[in-house]
Amino acid sequence: MSSLCTQHANLIIAPLCAAGMNAAVRATVRVGIYTGAKVYFVHEGYQGLVDGGDNIKPATWESVSMMLQLGGTVIGSARCMDFKEKWGRLKAACNLVKLGITNLCVIGGDGSLTGANQFRTEWSELLADLTKQGKITAEEAKRSSHLNIVGMVGSIDNDFCGTDMTIGTDSALHRIIEVVDAITTTAQSHQRTFILEVMGRHCGYLALVTALACGADWVFIPEMPPEDNWEEHLCKRLIAQRERGSRLNVIIMAEGAQDRKQKPITCDQVKNLVSKKLGFDTRSTVLGHVQRGGTPSAFDRILGSRMGVEAVMALLEATPETPACVVSLSGNMAIRLPLMECVQVVSYTPVPQQTALFPLLLLRKSFQNNWNTYKMLAHVTPPEVKSNINIAIVNVGAPCAGMNAAVRSAVRAGLIQGHQMLAVYDGFDGLANGQIEPITWAQVGGWTGKGGSNLGTKRHLPSKNIEQISLNIAKFNIHSLIIIGGFEAYQGGLELVTAREKYEELCIPMVVIPATVSNNVPGSDFSIGADTALNTITTTCDRIKQSAAGTKRRVFIIETMGGYCGYLATMAGLSSGADAAYIYEEPFHIRDLELNVKHLIEKMKTSVKRGLILRNSNANDNYTTQFLYNLYSEEGKGTFDCRMNILGHMQQGGTPTPFDRNFGTKMGSKSVLWLTDKLKECYRHGRIFANTPDSACVLGMKRRSLIFQPLASLKEDTDFEHRIPKTEWWLKLRPILKILARYEAVEIDTSEVATMEHIIKKTGEIKGGKM
Repeated sequence: MSSLCTQHANLIIAPLCAAGMNAAVRATVRVGIYTGAKVYFVHEGYQGLVDGGDNIKPATWESVSMMLQLGGTVIGSARCMDFKEKWGRLKAACNLVKLGITNLCVIGGDGSLTGANQFRTEWSELLADLTKQGKITAEEAKRSSHLNIVGMVGSIDNDFCGTDMTIGTDSALHRIIEVVDAITTTAQSHQRTFILEVMGRHCGYLALVTALACGADWVFIPEMPPEDNWEEHLCKRLIAQRERGSRLNVIIMAEGAQDRKQKPITCDQVKNLVSKKLGFDTRSTVLGHVQRGGTPSAFDRILGSRMGVEAVMALLEATPETPACVVSLSGNMAIRLPLMECVQVVSYTPVPQQTALFPLLLLRKSFQNNWNTYKMLAHVTPPEVKSNINIAIVNVGAPCAGMNAAVRSAVRAGLIQGHQMLAVYDGFDGLANGQIEPITWAQVGGWTGKGGSNLGTKRHLPSKNIEQISLNIAKFNIHSLIIIGGFEAYQGGLELVTAREKYEELCIPMVVIPATVSNNVPGSDFSIGADTALNTITTTCDRIKQSAAGTKRRVFIIETMGGYCGYLATMAGLSSGADAAYIYEEPFHIRDLELNVKHLIEKMKTSVKRGLILRNSNANDNYTTQFLYNLYSEEGKGTFDCRMNILGHMQQGGTPTPFDRNFGTKMGSKSVLWLTDKLKECYRHGRIFANTPDSACVLGMKRRSLIFQPLASLKEDTDFEHRIPKTEWWLKLRPILKILARYEAVEIDTSEVATMEHIIKKTGEIKGGKM
């Protein structure tokens, strides 16, 4: 890694407020210091930049300690009218020049980033005016001849073009889902209808994803105004849900909801409609700014940390000719985009055949996928004519949060296609023992928010019961199979495919949906359940760090799940600010342990008198968690003491996070749609016959897309002995963990360094369905 010149500095401003910003601030400060830069805080946003003085202070390594778990922004945030005026920007420029600051990092929304770009564009003019006024010397102007700008987007609305997620969005969804879960319990008890208004004046992302994650009966978003007679359709939908056996109704509204004449649709309006026309006991709740607050989720902490690192890298490589850029997330990659191209795309433009205005950015594919999935699961009536196709669903391996969301989605998507859906209980054992029965629309109601596996699951593989399984597939007339689970599901699917040569009954389309806290299934960057487990570990680490901060001079050794896969330990290390994370994929020896102990001894000399060490359960056969505890206890005598925690099965429990609910919902519905098409291809001479490699696939998330990959083709990328993929994308994040923990001479893999990418405007029409 090259170094910043010490006379230059990074400057951090946070004009807006969203959970996860502190992680970005922490990463930018520490990586900046690591590269040799002098880093400054600007308190109170652009106002602090204009006012100068004590509002611009040097940042130190210790000053960003214990920030990860804090919501909002510790350096303050304020809207500033002065910065919009030329005289305000002159004062700001003067303050920067006097401190020798030539690199500016701004965390905020499109307005904040636009202001930063304007500041950079007129920088030369501002310097000339300041020199002419005698406020700076010609030498000072020469030293600060150009200003580099990099932005990070902090916005809970996820309304910025060019990034899959903005900092703060996932945390806002956590707050919303917590409220939804609390509301639905009382709504079900009293048979009520609840209307929940979430933020989103122009962007309905929060409302739409919430509706997907909780299985809402209706959602109002500004991008998709309902048809003119929506009141009648809404009432019919609510009645139909009650007739199916539901004891409650949930309606989600974005604050910017409107009809096709751009007339606002309010909570009170919908409440009066439902209570007066249907006589339902109805309540409404407006969440407001509670969505902005609270502890950041693990996702936002990791996102903020990664963006902070990439922002410093962008400043290191910037030249006077480099345009101002914004750091964005594309799949699992951090990328750089021209700032103003992104801002220009976030324009409010009329849509053909609709009178409402909405952001052009929401024509992006991810929004369409969310919208289409929601329409299919909540607003389409199952057909009268059945397809005579039977699709069985089985959960395999250890239970995890989000499995039930995938089952619910698959069941309802299948019923909408006219198929009969069959539930297989207790994994492959249940498939062998005939524990198979039809499952209905109403049976899976409310499953999105339930942890574990309602179908039951076991780790046993099918190989010992292949013959009995083949007989039951024929007996129950199963035409295709959805296998939801972890490495056992993947391995079991391979065994079924191999057995096709001997058992013709197994020649049916199959799809494996990865669902495991370990995130170790080949063919997918993420597995259902891993996000929930990661948040559980992160929350636990927060409490442990708080304990350590109170007692002083204490180091905690924590063991996480994951088998031989170090995903949870690594990502939890990033999200909780660990000093080290030991994993199987990165071998460690006694010299490494000695270095870590010395690191903690030096750390105890600073104001941060605590340590956090994570170890993956199967990281090393000899260097066990107990061994590490004994080693650190012995070597730390007189300097620090140790405590040990094995988190155990608590990591598999709990209610699913918004990510796992949404991910499971989309995976379940997509698997059924794929099977429906595959069944048509495999229908020959009055029967289903599928024996090609592409008829048995893993549905996985790769970069930013859900794709199907043949099970057989993934064998080469599988370490069967250790039950992990041979290539794991998250390993490239481990150097970040070490740099942020203050280790020296850490090398970052630059084989996939983010380069400037360009936004291409795409126009088109999203067709709304009946609402």
